[in-house]
Amino acid sequence: MVARYPASLWTLLVTLVVVLLLAACATPRLQLPGGEASVPALGKGYFLTRDGRELPLRIWQPQDVGAEMETRGRPKAVIAALHGFNDYSNAFETTGTFLARKGIATFAFDQRGFGAGPQAGLWAGVAAMANDAHDFAAVLRERYPGVPLFLLGESMGAAVVMTAMTGDAQVDGIILLAPAVWARETMNPFQVGLLWLAAHTLPGVTLTGRGLRIRASDNTAMLRALSADPLVIKETRIDAMYGLTNLMDAALASASELRAALAAEAVGMPMLILYGRRDEVIPLKPVTAMLDRLPSGSLNGGAGGGEGNGGITLGVYDRGFHMLTRDLQGWRVLQDMEGWIADRDAPLPSGAGARARERLNGDD
Repeated sequence: MVARYPASLWTLLVTLVVVLLLAACATPRLQLPGGEASVPALGKGYFLTRDGRELPLRIWQPQDVGAEMETRGRPKAVIAALHGFNDYSNAFETTGTFLARKGIATFAFDQRGFGAGPQAGLWAGVAAMANDAHDFAAVLRERYPGVPLFLLGESMGAAVVMTAMTGDAQVDGIILLAPAVWARETMNPFQVGLLWLAAHTLPGVTLTGRGLRIRASDNTAMLRALSADPLVIKETRIDAMYGLTNLMDAALASASELRAALAAEAVGMPMLILYGRRDEVIPLKPVTAMLDRLPSGSLNGGAGGGEGNGGITLGVYDRGFHMLTRDLQGWRVLQDMEGWIADRDAPLPSGAGARARERLNGDD
């Protein structure tokens, strides 16, 4: 006699078998590397990577806006900027223009898989992205010897900065805007399991994020412009989300290594970390976990409350969302960045550094 099972149980069993079969043959897809070994360099409108990729480049120079330059026509400082997930180098239009008027040059490229670069939408891998950031900084260091050089990362870009700078540092300071450090250890097990299953069964399926009701900024006009920009990715592959999570794992794990690397520098390399209390993209929990791994004595250690003293300066914006420099109060963030670049030991002009850790935890 053949046992009879409810139809719902058969459906469940068939579904499980299909999922297991799919898991056996599907893997997250990565970009292929470039064609040939190259010496990293800046070309006309592109950044040439070590494996021959030409990644679109944007530059904001002080002379383009009539700003005052240092001796011999050099900028006062140089920024190497890395954009966030699904964005591209144009993310720094506001930042680059503001800083150029202050005599600071900004260079930004479309990271692999984003913007107008090759294989847009495909994840490139943590190592390739970190190598690009490291090489980009090295190229700018060579172009501007003796000029203070800072590596700026926004969200995903900040995670790339953290993973790239745990080795031999090539910059005078690091700026992390809303760092993407939402690693698996700070997620619930259901989120982790579901992401793995989706990435290993349906890696090429794209999601839009509609319906999540996540507000990235209070600047509605800017958000509408992004939604109309064809170079901003609107439909994201699941395996790209999986790759981003791998990057965030590496970034959070690098927090202790990063501080150790900075402490090993002969002169010291300060860090500026900026976060908005209204950030709905990167939750507070992983940001707190990152800060907990940094030596407490190096975080806003000065008497003024915002001084880095050659260590780490934390700025917290009570009305700040995820896209800090493009929020309606973004001008405060830009002024703080400029002030910190000019004097890493001075309080942040907006006061965002005062009792920053306490305010981050909601202790008003």
